[in-house]
Amino acid sequence: MGTVLSLSPSYRKAALFEDGPATVGHYTAVQNSKNAKDAAAAAAKSLKRPSIISVLPWKRIVAVSAKRKGSKKLQSEGGDASNSLKLKKSQSCANLSSYSTSQDPSGSGIQPSTAAGTPKRVIVQASTSELMRSLGEFLCRRCYRLKRLSPTDPVLWLRSVDRSLLLQGWQDQGFITPANVVFLYMLCRDVVSAEVASERELQASLLTCLYLSYSYMGNEISYPLKPFLVEAEKEAFWDRCLEIINRMSGKMLQINTDPHFFTQVFADLKNESKKEEEKTKLLIGLDR
Repeated sequence: MGTVLSLSPSYRKAALFEDGPATVGHYTAVQNSKNAKDAAAAAAKSLKRPSIISVLPWKRIVAVSAKRKGSKKLQSEGGDASNSLKLKKSQSCANLSSYSTSQDPSGSGIQPSTAAGTPKRVIVQASTSELMRSLGEFLCRRCYRLKRLSPTDPVLWLRSVDRSLLLQGWQDQGFITPANVVFLYMLCRDVVSAEVASERELQASLLTCLYLSYSYMGNEISYPLKPFLVEAEKEAFWDRCLEIINRMSGKMLQINTDPHFFTQVFADLKNESKKEEEKTKLLIGLDR
């Protein structure tokens, strides 16, 4: 028959130090009780884990549903705003249509009005050689007393000065460009008189205008006077310069600030060659 061992809790510590079979039995009993406690604790943990695991998916579901609700709310707000904007536009268009019909009962509508004060856009193109030829023809027509003057003579005077300044190192590139020729033409048109008696007088006036063009439009700070002088005295040259400045300072500023004025002067210079062609055709018709 087996033996049943029953121990009191108050004697457990003392029994652990006893000898013999009682000590071994007590030890096995203590181990069994510990194993039972461990098994109970493991069972409790195994019961708690599913609850924690079940809580996590529930939190995720709640978060996802909250995000979906927020996105739906934003979409609904955006849709409401766009709908309200479309409604306002439709109302404004309806008001405009009703206003136009009230103003024009015949149903023809409002005709687009054209701006009467806006200047027309003018496009002018010409090369430097064309503008120089036009300038020479203008000077020949202006100085009608100079019977031997050719349109190429003023062009040669201007190009010789430009070439000498290049060779002497006073400028890195040529000054004679379409814009500078237009500026020079503007000065000559108001300065060169029709009562010029000699080519030397015309050359002096033309080179004075060229010097002011260099001073105003050139890239260098200063230029030498010698290439621009025709007479020996410098006082006459400076007197002409001061007279031109006092007369033309306003237009000299305007041609650089007002593009319409520049375009008009450009077109006038280009038309000088057409005037010469018309004059030639007229003379040919008279000869016949």
